[in-house]
Amino acid sequence: MLELAVLGLLQEAPLHGYELRQRLKATLGTFRAFSYGSLYPTLRRMQAAGWITHDDGDATVVADAPPLTGRRGKVVYKLTAEGKERLAELLSEAGPSAWEDETFGVHFAFFGQTDPEVRVRILEGRRSRLEERREGVRTSLARTRSRLDRYTLQLQEHGLESVDREVRWLTELIETERRSARARPADPVPPGQAGTRPPSDVPPPPTATGRGAP
Repeated sequence: MLELAVLGLLQEAPLHGYELRQRLKATLGTFRAFSYGSLYPTLRRMQAAGWITHDDGDATVVADAPPLTGRRGKVVYKLTAEGKERLAELLSEAGPSAWEDETFGVHFAFFGQTDPEVRVRILEGRRSRLEERREGVRTSLARTRSRLDRYTLQLQEHGLESVDREVRWLTELIETERRSARARPADPVPPGQAGTRPPSDVPPPPTATGRGAP
């Protein structure tokens, strides 16, 4: 997920090494521990793949770059055309690889750059995964409740409450995304095609789930 985070940040603006580290810490630190030792090997690998490039020029080319001394502070990383394609590929992933605990938070951090339909699929997948987990814990708890001491029981119940809260949060996000999709203006009809039926492959607006249709 470090790869997605680097590409996503560089899509917003070129960044020198120090600023990139600070932005990654702010983005990834919320979701998992971030090791600075993993950053520069990742950057070298991404450069070798042709996804990013760097300049050794003046760091002032980066907006709001803090004054730094030393050569490393002046290396400015930029996204290449191939890097933009790779980022688009990663942002389009909506399968289980985007739902898991280790990856969902990073994908969510870049939802602003993600297609609305992909956002909904990721949110729905995450909710489905958590609902499966919740049912598994409830089933296990029903079998073992009488054998658990009160601290273990409270820990299990606390975990269930946490999952319930996230499921409710995801449901609210999904409903918000769907309302936004319904409110989004339709593409203009080309001249001479007014009154024609839309192509058959255009999907109908999604229906609300979870809490019932609004």
